[in-house]
Amino acid sequence: MADTTAASPAANCLDKLKSYVKTQKGFILAAEILISFIIIICYAASLYGGYSAVAICEMIFAMIFFGIFMMEMDKQIQVINWVWTDLFRAGIGAVLYIITSLICVIGGAGDGARIAGGVFGLIAGLLFAYDTYTIFLQIKSTRQHTAASTDDRV
Repeated sequence: MADTTAASPAANCLDKLKSYVKTQKGFILAAEILISFIIIICYAASLYGGYSAVAICEMIFAMIFFGIFMMEMDKQIQVINWVWTDLFRAGIGAVLYIITSLICVIGGAGDGARIAGGVFGLIAGLLFAYDTYTIFLQIKSTRQHTAASTDDRV
């Protein structure tokens, strides 16, 4: 007979989603996904839609990392250093968003959607930079807690 008291996998996944979004890292990744989606909409309504490539790539990368960290796969797949990979993802995203957004804001005369996408892109650049900063602090704190070997033997 089936056990009706056991939680379904979908309910377990939804519980993990709710609890992960309440963490600082989960909230930052969810905000990155949301603002990237808003930027995609702005650039899609613009006359120049080519700037949406950065937003699409960064949204997909943020979704992948959100799923990996939410399901705690980073603890199971230890071949990749997830903290450093996330640092590079957030750092590159911050730089790309700031560069493309400045181009859109400066050269977007007459195209309101492009300017709006640029403004949201600047906000996203700051959000990604903050994410980079928090990851850097995490790396710095783990390095200080790890004692270096002082053994002279090789």
